[in-house]
Amino acid sequence: MLKDFSLQGLFMGLLVAFVGFASSFSVVLQGLAGVGASPAEAASGLMALSIAMGLSGILISAVTRMPVSIAWSTPGAALLATAGMQQGGFADAVGAFIIANVLIIIAGLVRPVGRAISAIPAPIANAMLAGVLLSLCLAPVQAVSFSPILGLPIILAWAVAGAFNRLLAVPAALLAFALVVVFGVDIPDGAWAGVAEQMLPRFVWVTPHFSLQATIAVALPLFIVTMASQNIPGIAILNINGYRPEAGRLFSLTGLFSVIAAPFGGHGINLAAITAAMCAGPDANADPAKRYWSAIIGGVGYVLLGLLSGLVVALVSLAPTILIEAVAGLALIGALGASAMGAFKEPDAREAAAATFLAAASGASFFGISGAFWGLVAGLAVMGMKRGVEKMRGGNK
Repeated sequence: MLKDFSLQGLFMGLLVAFVGFASSFSVVLQGLAGVGASPAEAASGLMALSIAMGLSGILISAVTRMPVSIAWSTPGAALLATAGMQQGGFADAVGAFIIANVLIIIAGLVRPVGRAISAIPAPIANAMLAGVLLSLCLAPVQAVSFSPILGLPIILAWAVAGAFNRLLAVPAALLAFALVVVFGVDIPDGAWAGVAEQMLPRFVWVTPHFSLQATIAVALPLFIVTMASQNIPGIAILNINGYRPEAGRLFSLTGLFSVIAAPFGGHGINLAAITAAMCAGPDANADPAKRYWSAIIGGVGYVLLGLLSGLVVALVSLAPTILIEAVAGLALIGALGASAMGAFKEPDAREAAAATFLAAASGASFFGISGAFWGLVAGLAVMGMKRGVEKMRGGNK
């Protein structure tokens, strides 16, 4: 195994950990806060997710000798940011995290369940995700409206860095955010003492509470978004690069690690997509049989970055909330574009996709259940009625 180690794999693994963490940790914090997590609980959740995806990535890649990169569910975190506080607070959300990830385990073990998720029309799944992401992606504009002096440098850094290298766009925005906080935000002297107190990592246990409302509003959409937007594309990327892992086993393992992380605030981990392409591509190693080391190093990097989660959350808390929301929105613009394109590219499904998108983007909830779930119901209903009418017409000819 050590004979397969290379400096190329080391550098790619470190880059994967940095890009994976820096590009979307703000989305995770927004999502956990959106369902009621306190700053300490959000820091614990971020740390639990980082360690879980690091350890699982190391284990899976070492055993399979394949570059299987693991990530937290960024679309799932975006969903949480719009789901709203549940009746039982964050404990209800944690219960929903466990249910969602038990469903992922079942999907991996029971093939018909996995096939049922795969059978959800891609335009509907993409439209639900696009609707969830829309409000978050408006945050950069809202940040400029809040304070052009603070908001514009973040957007400009993202745009300029992204013009040279797309992977550097969000890290550049984070650097601009840090500079804006240090030089542009009036921070009371006593606040830095609070930052020092939170430097040491701390797990916070949240006893889960299970409710029907949170199951419908959070668990089911989280399960569907994670499977459709992360796990299935993650397997596809590995296949494209010539790797054929047993998909069900990978789904179940990530679900198991997610269940363990949930009582500490983590919503879920899954197969990576973007970082999977980095680990599985030729830049990781010219020899495909040796690329698994990049995923192992990436996993080590995630564990180390997870231990800094308390410090990250403490620094973020010093800034106006809209600024970190802006960074999160910029990190999701690419995902919004891709999901919107996937939602509306098929002419026959556009009405159903539009119904899903509008319901999910509205932010409205009925019976305490968020718009993401109702968007899925609306889209499937419109598509079902359209196909039913078409069959009736075909039968009458």
